[in-house]
Amino acid sequence: MIICAGNNETFDFAQPTGVGLIETAMNLTRLCLFDKPEFLLFIGSAGSYGDSKIFDIVESKTASNIELSFLNSDAYTPLDNVISTNIDNSIKDVIVNSSNYISTNEELTKKFLKLGVGIENMEFFAVLKIAQEFDVPAGGVFCITNYTNKNAHEDFINNHEKAKELLTAHVKKRVKKLTVNREVL
Repeated sequence: MIICAGNNETFDFAQPTGVGLIETAMNLTRLCLFDKPEFLLFIGSAGSYGDSKIFDIVESKTASNIELSFLNSDAYTPLDNVISTNIDNSIKDVIVNSSNYISTNEELTKKFLKLGVGIENMEFFAVLKIAQEFDVPAGGVFCITNYTNKNAHEDFINNHEKAKELLTAHVKKRVKKLTVNREVL
């Protein structure tokens, strides 16, 4: 099953699950309860902490839920805040951070890179957490629309349509290849 966030980030071949961690968790749980998929592929836009460039396509099976306050030692969590469906430890994933907020402090978000976290997407942690709960293999494909700086929202708006086109082309190409070779993302 291919899923996406929703609102203005929809695709004709993907089921929308909601924007942010909470909507995604609620709606994806409902989907898995009533019609458990064999595989979940989340597609969406992402902001880069600096290493990935605008319109890069990034595939990952690893997500984190780290709030900005954690980066300055202003908060901690007793919860496991990194999750992965990557069973091949020899493949290094780009970690996708998820929060209900979009980061705009470029200097602060550079600290994510030191933790091995490369990009942010609001929904992906919830997707992987629900996939783990239902024992469903899952992954994500992202197109970078912006950097995490003061222009994040404006750049996202300006780059969003092209990013959706690039994601559509990438996913359709991968699905065709998967169908021919019987591979799993």
